[in-house]
Amino acid sequence: MAGNSFGQAFRITTAGESHGPGNVVIIDGVPPGLPLEVDDLRADLARRRPGQSHIVSQRSEADEPEILSGVFEGRTTGTSLAILIRNTDQRSRDYTDIKDKYRPGHADYSFDAKYGFRDYRGGGRSSARETSVRVAAGVVAKTLLREAFGGVVCGYVVQVGEIRAEVPDPAAVDPAAVETLADGEPNLVRCPDHEAASRMVSLIESVRKQGDSVGGVAEVVATGVPAGLGEPVFDKIKADLGKALLSLPAVLGVEYGVGFGCASMRGSEHNDLFTTDPETGAITTTSNRHGGMLGGITTGQPLVLRAAVKPTSSLPIEQQTVTSDGQATTIQTRGRHDPCLLPRFVPMAEAMVAIVLADHYLRWRGQTGTFDR
Repeated sequence: MAGNSFGQAFRITTAGESHGPGNVVIIDGVPPGLPLEVDDLRADLARRRPGQSHIVSQRSEADEPEILSGVFEGRTTGTSLAILIRNTDQRSRDYTDIKDKYRPGHADYSFDAKYGFRDYRGGGRSSARETSVRVAAGVVAKTLLREAFGGVVCGYVVQVGEIRAEVPDPAAVDPAAVETLADGEPNLVRCPDHEAASRMVSLIESVRKQGDSVGGVAEVVATGVPAGLGEPVFDKIKADLGKALLSLPAVLGVEYGVGFGCASMRGSEHNDLFTTDPETGAITTTSNRHGGMLGGITTGQPLVLRAAVKPTSSLPIEQQTVTSDGQATTIQTRGRHDPCLLPRFVPMAEAMVAIVLADHYLRWRGQTGTFDR
């Protein structure tokens, strides 16, 4: 199957299915000498794994990573880096009753249309289980960004259903506030506006009790990114970021900067005016409606992106569908599913943004040298 690899200079290739033995990622292009241990991978994997709270899927996966190659004595070797995450809590029996039925909102029909048959256990290759190894690769990418230019990628939830968070300055969001509430308790929904977060949790609990699900929006901000990354035509950094986020399961829309808000603005309102930083003398802009990218190339301003994530398609309530031979029927999806995907989506989105930035940094370095010019 084509389409299992992403990136050029920093390139990931993944393999695995929802109910297979596990998922693996091979990362090519990792520079030698980056500090990397298994422990470094665990934090982001814990943020993505199922079973971490009562408002996510209760599938019990430890998501314990195994580094198979590319690291020696705590540093990357520069050769291909392979990371394996085994599946340990599959319940394939949950899907036996619906193996010949098409689940609304899922890839069941489109897989049959493409391949002529499918792995009906969970989502197979299209399952979000595959994103576990993307998150692991994202840790490697984040390490490269930090070591190369002090880059930081931070994601968080800004909307669940109709509830919207107030985030006045995305670049100033404290990652600690995304993970922990003021009283020290875990921030289950990963929203830095803690008052909104409380209402989001209540909404998720409510739709779960109804046997339903709810969608929302995640925002990702990359700070410390220098000007000059990206290409002016097909490989615009905004295009690669869009593809990266849209490649994640359940993403239906991506925007950056003011996004679709630009449609109702005048040019004089939308333009970010150039100025010079009085302290550093660096060229900057007085605002950041362009989301840190102009002409497909980074400007040095924070990169600000948002992804719209649909409600979970697997529902325990009865829905109409058809069988694989076209007979009308009904379906109720058993198994353990998230009533809202947003809390676990955040580290996935961070990983894909970091992978794109790592790729474009290495491409920039290979073409033009270093940032010291």
